[in-house]
Amino acid sequence: MNIGTLGHIDHGKTTLVRGILNAFSTDADRAKMTDKLDKDPESRAKSITVAVAHVEFETDSRHYALVDCPGHKDYIKNMITGAAQMDGAILVVSSDDGAMPQTKEHILLAKQVGVPKMVVYINKFGDADDEILELIKADVSDLLGKYGYDANAPVIVGDALKAQKGEEEGLVSARELMKAVDEFIPIPERDVEKPFLMPIEDVFSIEGRGTVVTGRIERGVLKLNGDVEILGMGRKPQKTAATGIEMFNKSMKECQAGDNVGILLRGLKRTDVERGQTLSAPGSVETHTEFKAEVYILSKEEGGRHTPFITG
Repeated sequence: MNIGTLGHIDHGKTTLVRGILNAFSTDADRAKMTDKLDKDPESRAKSITVAVAHVEFETDSRHYALVDCPGHKDYIKNMITGAAQMDGAILVVSSDDGAMPQTKEHILLAKQVGVPKMVVYINKFGDADDEILELIKADVSDLLGKYGYDANAPVIVGDALKAQKGEEEGLVSARELMKAVDEFIPIPERDVEKPFLMPIEDVFSIEGRGTVVTGRIERGVLKLNGDVEILGMGRKPQKTAATGIEMFNKSMKECQAGDNVGILLRGLKRTDVERGQTLSAPGSVETHTEFKAEVYILSKEEGGRHTPFITG
């Protein structure tokens, strides 16, 4: 099941992910997974999450793939990419600030890309006053209701930094949080009967092996060495084959709807593929240059436009 963290910059999303891994992973697995968080050079240089990172862990009842999304407004496209992969979300809110502009924006965007449910983690900094915490809970609940989510969604208060450090108080809150996720966010039905389709989230090259595309499979099943077609972004269709399938560094013989995977493509260069294209079963998808879309424009109060659009 795919879940993710959302919330304003510096409210502790990546810290919470590390804390969750502390609570649910072995030492060896944790070392491998935490290395993936903020792994790109730009993230390390700026000390904020820029790209979308994926890690995995298990609770007593579920296997999770966790998407850590950037909170900074300049990387909102990356956040949308991450949110579009989620079956549910964890909204992280700092006890110092409460709900901030990106908190509201992430709730709205999550709703627009189809994230069905979310739970809330109030990241307690220092000795936050109980009265302040109750006000933040009420404010966040109102926001959830305003944007079409359940205003009675579970709200967990904890210290993500203590969880990251392995301190019991923090680990207890991480376990309580995931218990709420287990119980509140249902496992979705996967569409495995329809032809294979995966939007391409990222593309990179592996020296000596070839070009790899990554993404979350929307529908269908793909077997190792299966034929696929690359479409979209104004490019000519390209046919190739999946010569390798990996999920969290594990080689797979097949993958299916809901999986976050990397797929090695036969005979393609890095420049032959780009983010935003799709990988699909040959002949199963048509491309279009005209389409109808539902567009949500942020209001002035939401930090959006101050002037109207003019036709033409």
